[in-house]
Formats: sequence, C-alpha cells, structure tokens
Amino acid sequence: MKTSLKKMVKETSYGMMMQCMSRMLAHPLCVISMRWMVQFVGWEAKYSGVLSSIGKLFKEEGLLGFVGLIPHLLGDVVFLWGCHLLAHFISAYLVDDSFHQALAVRSHTKGLMGIAVSMLTYPFLLVDDFLAVNNCGLQAGLPCYSLVFKSWIHCWKYLSMQGQLFRGSSLLFRWVSSGSCFVLE
Repeated sequence: MKTSLKKMVKETSYGMMMQCMSRMLAHPLCVISMRWMVQFVGWEAKYSGVLSSIGKLFKEEGLLGFVGLIPHLLGDVVFLWGCHLLAHFISAYLVDDSFHQALAVRSHTKGLMGIAVSMLTYPFLLVDDFLAVNNCGLQAGLPCYSLVFKSWIHCWKYLSMQGQLFRGSSLLFRWVSSGSCFVLE
C-alpha cells in the first residue's frame, strides 16, 4: 500500500521527536554502560551500581560527563529520515503496482533500507562511544591510550584522518590498527 509523502513526513517527524526524547533520557545509562565495559580493559572498579555510577559521573564531571549525545542524536535523525525517505521513494516510484509481489517488496523495503542507512550512520555512534570514555579517569580513556577530544567534531576529524570512522562496523571483517593495542601490566 502506497502512502503519501505528506503522511510519511508527518509520521517520521513524530518518530523523530520520540526517538530524540528517548535518546536524551537513556543517554546517561548508555554512557555508564560503556564505562562499565571499558573498566575491564584496565581491571578497574570505578563504577559499580547504576544510581551510584550516575551520581559519581555527575559529581565528578557534571553535565559534560554525558558527552556524545549530539552525534548520537544526529545519527538517529539521519538514520530515521534516510530509512523512511528511501523506503518511501522506492515503494512509491520504483515498485509498480502491477508487479505481483509489490506488496511483499514494499513490506521489506524499510527493513533493507535500515541496514543500508545504518552503515552510513555508524560513525555517529562510534564517535558517541569514544566520547563516553574520553578522559574519564579509566585507563582506556586516558591520554596514553586515547587522545583527549575537545568536541565530537574533533573526535570525528581525528578518526576520519586515521581512516577509522568505520572500524568495528562489520560483523565479519574486523581490524585494529597497530597503534590501538593495550599493554596491561
């Protein structure tokens, strides 16, 4: 079933608002979960419980401790609009109603577009993850193992120059540059 562009824009705008609000509410938990995972690198125990971790993070770093929200929101917005616009235009203009499998093709288009667009928006999530542990006091986020980034744009530019904006994006072919190894004492 075809939908009008106006209806798609209205639904996507609503979805974007809901996605952004939920991301803003969940972002502190994402930062904490990332830091919990990074603790394993240096066998550290800085963060333990959810509420105590959020309190500790807010007390030590303030709102700046929850950095990375902007690139994640941008990635979410680009993903949402990219998926919906591509799926709409493919369904509306490339799939002919006389084609006997048109309904099946239209129903799978949005999911396939999600896979395609997620590859393009992956760098936004990577930058968010980098910023979550950037100079946070954990070994993996300290300057000897990672640069201290001034902003998400600084992080993006650095990863881009290093050719690492898509590192970790593939399920099958993962690579790590030789300068990214950790030495545990």
